Amino acid sequence: MWKFANPRLFLDLSERLIPWLAAITGLLFAVGLYMSLISSPPDYQQGDSVRIMYVHVPAAWMALFCYVSMAGASFVGLVWRHALADLAAKATAPIGACFTFLALFSGSFWGKPMWGDWWVWDARVTSVLILFFLYLGYMALWETIEDHARAARAAAVLAIVGVIMVPIIKFSVDWWETLHQPASVLRFDGPTIHASLLWPLLVMALAFTFFYFTVLLLRMRTEIIRQRIRALRLAVVEE
Repeated sequence: MWKFANPRLFLDLSERLIPWLAAITGLLFAVGLYMSLISSPPDYQQGDSVRIMYVHVPAAWMALFCYVSMAGASFVGLVWRHALADLAAKATAPIGACFTFLALFSGSFWGKPMWGDWWVWDARVTSVLILFFLYLGYMALWETIEDHARAARAAAVLAIVGVIMVPIIKFSVDWWETLHQPASVLRFDGPTIHASLLWPLLVMALAFTFFYFTVLLLRMRTEIIRQRIRALRLAVVEE
């Protein structure tokens, strides 16, 4: 993978991959939305409000996945100075923040009919809110520190330290008494959710995942081009 640290090679590879990733993303969303909104049955307890799950749960999964990806890329950039690692982490942060906001927003709409309120200070909800603030703090460091190297180091440290929130979010329903139900899909003894609800959920999760990789490559390409333009402008000024 180290040879792809070369920005030119990365730009060439991403240019070939993005159309395919975008096409797969669109197809998965089309199939997933059809299965979620039309073919899947209402839940026997929740009725049609269960359909919020097909957005809420994948968004929550991707919020955690993006943060782990961001922290992993930050670690690689901090330790091995991989040329594109910090760039990948920086590009991931806004995507992860959007997924986290979507999880909180859709969770509020799901919580109203299920819990009787738009917001509760539940352990899972509160810890996801903290994760959202971590994303915002990470992005703020990049914006407030002018020196690129210092900004990358400071943001990387925050991302690596903040990864402790991932297991806290994952196991919050087991460690504390919460309104959230325990895991029903990712279990050692298999999912407890019915197949008619599980398959649309998995397709939507795949759609969200491919969407992440598509937008990630687009954002990284944009950042590389922006850096090149900045370097050219500095060269002109120095002349």
